[in-house]
Amino acid sequence: MNILLTSVGRRTYIVEYFKKALKNKGKVYAANSEYTYALEKADGFVITPLIYNNNYIDTLLSICLKQQIDCIISLFDIDLYKLSQNKQVFEKHDIKVLVSNEDVISICNDKWQTYNFCKDNNFYTPKTYINFDDVLNDLNIGTISYPLVVKPRWGMGSIGLYIADSYDELKVFIRKVKNEIKNTYLKYESSFDIEHSVLIQECINGDEYNIDIINDFNGNYLLSSPKRKISMRAGETDIAQVVKNNDLENLGEHISKKLKHILNLDLDCIYFCGKYYVIDLNCRMGGGFPFSYLCGVNLPLQIVRWLEGQSTDFDLINVRQYKSLCKNIVPVILNDGV
Repeated sequence: MNILLTSVGRRTYIVEYFKKALKNKGKVYAANSEYTYALEKADGFVITPLIYNNNYIDTLLSICLKQQIDCIISLFDIDLYKLSQNKQVFEKHDIKVLVSNEDVISICNDKWQTYNFCKDNNFYTPKTYINFDDVLNDLNIGTISYPLVVKPRWGMGSIGLYIADSYDELKVFIRKVKNEIKNTYLKYESSFDIEHSVLIQECINGDEYNIDIINDFNGNYLLSSPKRKISMRAGETDIAQVVKNNDLENLGEHISKKLKHILNLDLDCIYFCGKYYVIDLNCRMGGGFPFSYLCGVNLPLQIVRWLEGQSTDFDLINVRQYKSLCKNIVPVILNDGV
């Protein structure tokens, strides 16, 4: 059994988790649009075109056929949507693409859809606007007040995220976010509606939490692994504490049953005024997953066993300990040819 991880970025730990899960049963291959050390940690790798390049899917299919890949798992938001659109290309060759359906990925990637999904299903979420005039109207009548968050509608990490404390700052940040969208990879998904590619959101403050919400291949809920964020860097969690929290576990279960995603859903929320407010949904293994993994949630091994036709083993994926954990940066020597 061979697995291809796409858009691996710098996630060496995810590559290592899957290699350990496979042991001698197969190999882990990695793909990315530029060189990173995570590629070297795989059993083999390929440098791909950018995701929205016309040759991207053909490049992935080529390595899948060459290396006899059985399964594809993506680690990047934009990649998810592209793979979901082209599942049938791979399935013709008996290659499983383990990503959610397009409509589920759209709800997660498009933060305006995320907001409306939360509203429609009675999940708490900060009030969000897509039209500037609506913001001004609610400011005038006192429904909202400064500070306000300005961010990309199709956003990832901390790119283009600003806090406006006045009307003048709000206008400047809207223009700035639009420029950043046009000059980064955010431009690809934002091209669907570039005129409405910036969101303005109520700013709330409180303790920040992350939940790994685990479903099976059919979108059936299995468990939630909540974490309290302690330290963040560039939009990713550096230090976190895996916690036992029934309210967050119930939130994860309710989100799962409404969304029906595949495998992991990475949810960010803020505890504000006695309620948990959903901020972001990411339909993949997110930056908080290694904390869940180190505390017992061995999703990579369970994925391998599902691919082998085995049933769910909750001993593999249940949280076994509640600890504080930290990511680390380790320098490495690159191959001479890089």
